[in-house]
Amino acid sequence: MDVIPHIQTIPENQRTILTLGMFDGVHKGHQKIIRYLNEITKDTNAKSCLLTFWPHPRLVLHQDYDLKLLTLHEEKIRLLEKFDLDLLYVQPFDHDFSRMSSIEFVRDFLVGQLNVHTLIIGYDHRFGRNREGSFELLEELSELYQFSVVQLEAIIEGDRPISSTKIRNALLEGNLNYANEALGYQYSITGKVIHGDGIGKTLGFPTINLEVDKLKLLPKDGVYGVQLEIENKNYFGLMNIGFRPTIDNVQHRVEVFILDFDGDLYEEEIRVELITRIRDERKFESKDHLVAQIQKDEAEFRAFIKSL
Repeated sequence: MDVIPHIQTIPENQRTILTLGMFDGVHKGHQKIIRYLNEITKDTNAKSCLLTFWPHPRLVLHQDYDLKLLTLHEEKIRLLEKFDLDLLYVQPFDHDFSRMSSIEFVRDFLVGQLNVHTLIIGYDHRFGRNREGSFELLEELSELYQFSVVQLEAIIEGDRPISSTKIRNALLEGNLNYANEALGYQYSITGKVIHGDGIGKTLGFPTINLEVDKLKLLPKDGVYGVQLEIENKNYFGLMNIGFRPTIDNVQHRVEVFILDFDGDLYEEEIRVELITRIRDERKFESKDHLVAQIQKDEAEFRAFIKSL
């Protein structure tokens, strides 16, 4: 997959089978679109192409809106690389670009530069200035500019159409099972290992502290069973997200106690996959009570691992 940092003109003799959007999370609905795109590309001489934008439009147009993302830019690229796309265009999104009308966008970019043969969109796709562009408009423009347009139906999960917004809300509510099912993979958090205060080690559960990008969505505070890879070897662990109310209740932290591991990971970048939510974070009467609960969490998670 060639990653191209902005929309560029392709040769006149080359057509594209194209989809576009933010694709935050690259969830099952997005995956359905990409697989359909790849399937119809097989029968043509066209290139399979996905057009996305960075930063997220809401971060540009609504800076007071506290948007957190399921996938940061690099994470999204890593997920999309699994789908054998030919081209990934990452168009910089700014105020000037946002002022472009839907008709101008189709005429000048999709037709004029990307030479679109077939455009594939999801069930709720909107585009252009003030999200004025619709499937109905695309049908009109496709006749004018000689391309095909296909709108795919939504994928339903738990009686609701899958969307990035619903997955974000599920994670914030602590509903990891729904989020992972709708994503089609285990939600992950990537961060650099930084120095903590060593409290975990004194309790008998040494942890790594992760510095996570401020744009990354962290799920509801609590304890999670996780999986991670270190030097090509898989490990399981317990992740705590929260303020450690029994210890100090001051700073929001992301900490991981890695089972059966002893090593130095400082300054390493670690990706942690969230497998199951174990419990809410809560304040205990003493550190001894906290230790007893962590021991219980570990035993519960080890039993869960054996059941996989």
